[in-house]
Amino acid sequence: MQVAQSVAANHYSFWKNLLIVSLVLVLGLYALPNLFGEDPALQISVRNGEMSATAATQAEQALKEGGIEEYRLEQKSGRLLIRFSDTETQLKAKELVAAKLGNNYVIALNLAPATPDWLTSLGAAPMYLGLDLRGGVHFLMEVDMAAAIAKSQDGYRSELRSFMRTEKIRYQGITLRSGVIKMRFADLAKAEAAEARLKKEFRDLEYKITEDARSAFVLASLSEAAMEEERKSALQQNIITLRNRVNELGVAEPIIQQQGKERIVVQLPGVQDTARAKEILGATATLEFRLVHGSYTDWIGAEQSGRTPANSHLYHERDGSPVLLKRQVIVTGDQIKGAASGLDSQSGSPNVNINLDGKGASRMKKISRDNIGKPMAVVFIETRYDKKFVNGNWIKEKRHVEEVINIATIRDVLSHRFQISGLTTTEARDLSLLLRAGALKAPMEIIEERTVGPSLGQDNIDQGFNSVLIGLCLVLIFMALYYRVFGLIADVALVVNLVLIVALLSILQATLTLPGIAGIVLTVGMAVDANVLIFERIREELRSGNSIQASISAGYDKAFVTIADANITTLLAAVVLFSFGTGAIKGFAVTLSIGIITSMFTAIMGSRMLINLIYGGKRIKRLAI
Repeated sequence: MQVAQSVAANHYSFWKNLLIVSLVLVLGLYALPNLFGEDPALQISVRNGEMSATAATQAEQALKEGGIEEYRLEQKSGRLLIRFSDTETQLKAKELVAAKLGNNYVIALNLAPATPDWLTSLGAAPMYLGLDLRGGVHFLMEVDMAAAIAKSQDGYRSELRSFMRTEKIRYQGITLRSGVIKMRFADLAKAEAAEARLKKEFRDLEYKITEDARSAFVLASLSEAAMEEERKSALQQNIITLRNRVNELGVAEPIIQQQGKERIVVQLPGVQDTARAKEILGATATLEFRLVHGSYTDWIGAEQSGRTPANSHLYHERDGSPVLLKRQVIVTGDQIKGAASGLDSQSGSPNVNINLDGKGASRMKKISRDNIGKPMAVVFIETRYDKKFVNGNWIKEKRHVEEVINIATIRDVLSHRFQISGLTTTEARDLSLLLRAGALKAPMEIIEERTVGPSLGQDNIDQGFNSVLIGLCLVLIFMALYYRVFGLIADVALVVNLVLIVALLSILQATLTLPGIAGIVLTVGMAVDANVLIFERIREELRSGNSIQASISAGYDKAFVTIADANITTLLAAVVLFSFGTGAIKGFAVTLSIGIITSMFTAIMGSRMLINLIYGGKRIKRLAI
């Protein structure tokens, strides 16, 4: 009776065998794209608007004029992709196509998967390669949270002033010092009445009333909750802006993610011009449009005396000349919806064509209509970091730059579209890019920078592949020699396990990094642990005098709990690593987690299916184990 039960236990039904084989074949299909490699390619997208029907024709014409005949052009998701056979042709083609299409197109160097169309139609795609395998640049950027809070406080000061004027609340002055907005009133009664109305409108502020012999004051400051929300908002807004800027640079498969409460990690695989990437990502440039106050005589007087008229502020042009501008801002950079650099049709000088959103256009229209014939200035605002050598050490010093780049007389009513000049070609191009991508909510400083060359990336791939291959071969040889037929079955399960890991990484479109490869190597060693436990248990059962079929069945059944315990604890550790780790640690945790799950499947169900097919239901005198 016991033998009959064991024979039955060492047999999988047809549907279970079919399910296991089907699952392995389907996942194997999704692992296939990783075998076909990548083609050097150009990725072409439009800065503003949609891809025109003539863009592909123009690109092909440029390639033919340059003597490039071997290429393949594809159009996907509003982008053009042109594949080439080698990187030398790719680099030559970029120059030709860029000259032909002009500044309205983003042309990026790319490595496009060479996956056959029949696999692509099934949704199969290779897994991504991380920065350490593909080459590129890594930035760790720190957001200046103090500047974000200060900007918010200054915004509240302007809002409080506007609110009190609109609501006809009489006040004698409003100042901002050390994070406290101080509003002065004639007496205590008026201060208390104002505080009551302000509390209803501005709930994120905390209020306090003080007085002296002549006046009463309402002190307003941001609450701790409001400051924390402002910090989160600054971080998230900067991440969104960085993504927009990276899209403008045309980088394929970038990684932009939060690290901690104040830092952002940016990884740009395949980027070759790291200096320009650093310049664009860290820049905080934006614009303000203001009306000019007074004449040249007034400007010189303010410069010499150090005193400026009420409601005005002293700025300087790029040549150092002083100019007085009104404090009231007409339009700011965050109201700019689109921007494109070009050349003025009359003078031929570089300019930036501005496109405002509805709110900005409405305000520009109103102000320009009321001030036709008067001058308007464009203020270029940027935060720069300078290095200085002090007491034997290099230190970074933050510098806030505000320059008047253009003063022009308003000749007509302005609305949605107009242009600014006074820039060099490079400044016009970079400023238009930054305005399209949006301004950073707070300045950022690059505190860590690493560059990985393509050759080093290929070396990492080769070394990682060799480590997996050597580890796999050693395990395969050991298992085959020590456990004979059962060892060969474990070897088949191990190879299938590797295929399943690659397939799942591809389906999830995970990014494989060097630590990820380390996770795979570790998985290769751990994957046979389950089979070793099972096989040793089978040997124990045979030494105890049990039948071959009963020993096989007992080996799998009794070892299962131990295997499950060991793998679940390791899986929990991998989940913790993924939850609290960053960057490379996450890559290791992902491959380790997937490897644990697939090794459980192949070592327990996969190997047992093969053993059942070979030994199940048969009377065997000797077991090759």
